Amino acid sequence: MALPLQSPIPVVTLLTEGQDNVIEGVWPDRVIHRVERAELHSFHCRDARAAAIVYAGGGYLALMYDKEGVEIALWLNSIGIDAHVLVHRLPGGAHAGGRFAKDVALIDGLAAVDLVGRMTPELPLLHVGLSSGGHLAGVMAAQEKPGVGAIIAYAPLNANHRRYKVPAGKADYEPVEKQDFYDDWPIGLDGHPAACPRVPLFLAYALGDTAVPVEHALRLVRTAAAVGLDVDAHIFGQAPHGFALRDRHGTHGMWAELAEDWIDRHLAAPAG
Repeated sequence: MALPLQSPIPVVTLLTEGQDNVIEGVWPDRVIHRVERAELHSFHCRDARAAAIVYAGGGYLALMYDKEGVEIALWLNSIGIDAHVLVHRLPGGAHAGGRFAKDVALIDGLAAVDLVGRMTPELPLLHVGLSSGGHLAGVMAAQEKPGVGAIIAYAPLNANHRRYKVPAGKADYEPVEKQDFYDDWPIGLDGHPAACPRVPLFLAYALGDTAVPVEHALRLVRTAAAVGLDVDAHIFGQAPHGFALRDRHGTHGMWAELAEDWIDRHLAAPAG
């Protein structure tokens, strides 16, 4: 997918109060390091057949706004899906009033789901997240209003839990609110039914990913098999962590096309 020469301008809706967020850098490599308020950055397409909330990664320490946010939104637009990039607050992140609580990203995700539902109630809703954004997409897929499916790529779903870490003995994450959020939501981990997604999933992972070991995906797949969850899991042998839509030098270069086919099939499936 060819990127525009200049950054596209989204429709920005404030979800919470707070100081202005600062997007650092230049297109297409902008990053948000400090989120003062939650915002929804919407990219619309003509005759949308679905809506998606996009969750950018950044380890819950920042948001890779362009690479894992805006670029994903533009891809979704190209296949007929309205895309809303969630600029969510970060667990334990500093702000003018102190530090955000551990569940602040979930609070912002729920606000985004509510807003998108009111904006386009006729459109089925997808969650799309990469890296830590994929963890948040999994969290949203486990809520009471989970949408119709979630696309998750190279996300730390469950093996960041302090009692089930891979590799074993890995130090706890800082700030403590980030670690606590991972502990509260070990997505797809056996014995944690509240953290089991309720909708079909599409997974894209890298076999040799040292930042997010493939065990995250394998644990979810085992749980999915046990409880009957619909999961398409793609594990690519030569993919690097953070491949997103830019790295096309292996079979993982086709993951977006595989995801598009998965979307087509699930949007065409009869409800219920």
